[in-house]
Amino acid sequence: MAGNSKRKGAMRNPGSKKGAVVGSGGQKSKGLQGKGPTPKASDRPNHPAYKRAKVVAKTEAVKSQRRQKTEKAQAETVAGRNPVVECLRAGTPATALYVALGIDADDRVAEAVRLAADRGISVLEVARGELDRITGGAMHQGLGLQVPPFEYASPDELLETAQRAGVPPLLVALDGVTDPRNLGAVVRSAAAFGAQGVVLPQRRSASMTAVAWRTSAGTAAKLPIAMATNLTRTLRDWAEAGLMIVGLDADGDVDVDGLELATGPLVVVVGSEGRGLGRLVKETCDQTVSIPMATGVESLNASVAAGVVLAEVARRRRIVAKG
Repeated sequence: MAGNSKRKGAMRNPGSKKGAVVGSGGQKSKGLQGKGPTPKASDRPNHPAYKRAKVVAKTEAVKSQRRQKTEKAQAETVAGRNPVVECLRAGTPATALYVALGIDADDRVAEAVRLAADRGISVLEVARGELDRITGGAMHQGLGLQVPPFEYASPDELLETAQRAGVPPLLVALDGVTDPRNLGAVVRSAAAFGAQGVVLPQRRSASMTAVAWRTSAGTAAKLPIAMATNLTRTLRDWAEAGLMIVGLDADGDVDVDGLELATGPLVVVVGSEGRGLGRLVKETCDQTVSIPMATGVESLNASVAAGVVLAEVARRRRIVAKG
């Protein structure tokens, strides 16, 4: 009969019967101790919620690293005594002024240090070799200015600003302008002739680097600049909001003297010097305008062309304002 075998191990030792022992509250004394509240699902390693939380945390970490890399890539250092002084005079945002140890100071160095100190910009003395590394081996002449990434507005914010200006909106859009000096010059002209903002496409375009800041003579600090993910879509949205779209083109519908749309809500679109306006952008325009030139001259610099048209727009608006 089962359990009656005399073989070793076949018989249960006395007092070893399975099950609860009377008065113990369980098989062992620790059975009397509570384990506390049940942990949250996201804190229990074997729970699906825990695994999901780990995936989300990893994704956020990757995004954070990408943002840091992007910001690092966008930040730059202006090198050279004249460029640094010009940026500081123009009010270019900066986070630090680097001065090489043992530098042969002149008036430009003294002015750079004074302007940086007046604006609360950190002035840091570094070894020449370290400044070589910071400026990427550029000819720095003992001075470098660290410039943070530019903060762009959105196209919607630009439109709202223009509509609240109390005068007919005037915005400038750039299509394929890749030279930061041209960008800075357009921003300067836009501010001078009463535009409320400038929009750039996200791709195939110059951005607001220190060079553009310097060329704008500080007006980039006063004029909103937006970046559009899709310039054509932005122009269509603005057209639906009541603005007329006018593009600069060598074979324009009218020349600048016949720009009758100048006094109403307007967007002036400037293309690149070589390629001009892109096909989709050109198709979005309500009208294209050309600038009469002497024989033998093929085209104007993009920033010069923008300045000519914006000056004509401002002239016509002054006439209307005088009534």
